[in-house]
Amino acid sequence: MPKRYFDLKDEMRIRGRWLLGTPTDVQGREVEDPWMFYRGQRLPDLGPLKLPVTVPGKALDFSRAAFAAPVVHARVAAVFSELAPEEVQTLPVEIEGQSEQFFILVATKLIRCIDENATEEFEKWTPEDGRPEKVGKYRDVWGMRIDASQVGDAKVFRAWGWPIVLIVREEIREALERIGATGTTFEEV
Repeated sequence: MPKRYFDLKDEMRIRGRWLLGTPTDVQGREVEDPWMFYRGQRLPDLGPLKLPVTVPGKALDFSRAAFAAPVVHARVAAVFSELAPEEVQTLPVEIEGQSEQFFILVATKLIRCIDENATEEFEKWTPEDGRPEKVGKYRDVWGMRIDASQVGDAKVFRAWGWPIVLIVREEIREALERIGATGTTFEEV
């Protein structure tokens, strides 16, 4: 049976949910490169991190802070660390008003896997866009599908050219559903 993969998304339709801001260091300075959390690479030691709550509300087991940084409760971090230890990095983060432990989840693999023939629609950056560092990467993707033959044994990864997506294999999705992780929604890719 072929392996199934899902884009793990932050369920934004939960009423009364919290919204998290930009990660900061212990002095309150925003991290130098807030996009680093979704580039699909292991990060150096960043020291203690903090996250402000920009909209108070219900704490979720999975949510995204500013700049799409995935933030997970310790029990969600445990699922990822147990099922895909070589593919994730968990960075402890203190969240204002929370006594429980949370982490920023970093997927450490970036895989060229988007199946352009099966994907509903996409746009790529061109030289005419004036962003030479982005030429050839995806500007937007709708109805994304991946070529699972390009993924190998990976269970958690980012898609090259469109790293905003956090892709998980079916057993990760099932484990998160088993523990009742709040804030998650999955779209098959």
